[in-house]
Amino acid sequence: MQIKHIIFCFLFFVIGINTHEETLTWNESRRLTWDDFRADADSNSDAVALTASGITFGYSVKTSGDRIIGFSASVEAHFYPNKSWYIVDKENTYILGHEQLHFDITELYARKFRKQLERLVVNQNVKEQMNRLHVAINEALGETQIRYDTQSNHSINVEMQKQWEAFIKEELKKLDEYKSK
Repeated sequence: MQIKHIIFCFLFFVIGINTHEETLTWNESRRLTWDDFRADADSNSDAVALTASGITFGYSVKTSGDRIIGFSASVEAHFYPNKSWYIVDKENTYILGHEQLHFDITELYARKFRKQLERLVVNQNVKEQMNRLHVAINEALGETQIRYDTQSNHSINVEMQKQWEAFIKEELKKLDEYKSK
């Protein structure tokens, strides 16, 4: 008997994070566990779990007089334990895998963002360019997260869930040089 369950992903798109907000930075050797989901479950939701993740972004510019002569940027994929939750009596490793893939998709877009930033040429509009890239990457991330849940039917479509897992694994591999360190 297949148990019908619905899983939602909640994304936080932020330029900076509250310094008091606990986060987990994506790391290929550390997978999420149910202990990482610390918020109280939403009793009004049909969801079994909710993953709160997002891309944090910061930058600095080097100037000479009024001219920008260089920049550096930091991009990270974060998971927010105190905003992520699950229903204890409905959890299983399959659902946890679905939630992990939401976090992996966030890392994929962090890598894409790092790659785009690496290609920027220093100019007087570089701050605006970085901010525009940040907005665009977050829009693309949000669209992908929605498409993932829609196509996998929040993990209920097992075959589509497997296809997404293979696709994201391959996409992460293609951008391995840009992974979170």
